[in-house]
Amino acid sequence: MKANPKMKAEPKVEVVATGGGKKKMMIIIIIAAVVVLALGGGGAWFFMHGKSDEAPGKSGAKHKEASKGPPNYVAIDPFTVNLQPGESGAEQYLQLAFTLEVPSLEDVENIKNNNAKVRSRLLLLLSGKHAADINTPEGKKQLAAEILAQVKEPFEDKGTPQEVNDVLFTSFIIQ
Repeated sequence: MKANPKMKAEPKVEVVATGGGKKKMMIIIIIAAVVVLALGGGGAWFFMHGKSDEAPGKSGAKHKEASKGPPNYVAIDPFTVNLQPGESGAEQYLQLAFTLEVPSLEDVENIKNNNAKVRSRLLLLLSGKHAADINTPEGKKQLAAEILAQVKEPFEDKGTPQEVNDVLFTSFIIQ
């Protein structure tokens, strides 16, 4: 292969860093230190403050224990109640069945042992409703929230509230 006479050889230039490498190394060390401090501070804050949804006075061990595994369910026997008369004055009835989602088997037993109190509270709540108030999806969601509030109320004077996560309707008939 012959050399092309039109092409000129370019001189090679070598750059030798003198002192610039120390500045770059110092910047990298400072950035790494800031990242480590930020991660350490964030981790310390997380462990010091814990979970915000933990109720005061409850042991953290029970809360963590209850959140493990699948949820537990308590089926409540169906209700049939007279609703408040509407504009037409005709009597209407509500037949309702639902299940409560609770975090632990202890809560299942507590609700089953106090079934009479649960049913009494809910019969009073349901019999005060109008069909028009609970016939819409929004009305059903509001009713579920009210049922949840009633079931969470302590069963004993000055007792602790029950832990109930959700109300799941399994049958809802207005007639």
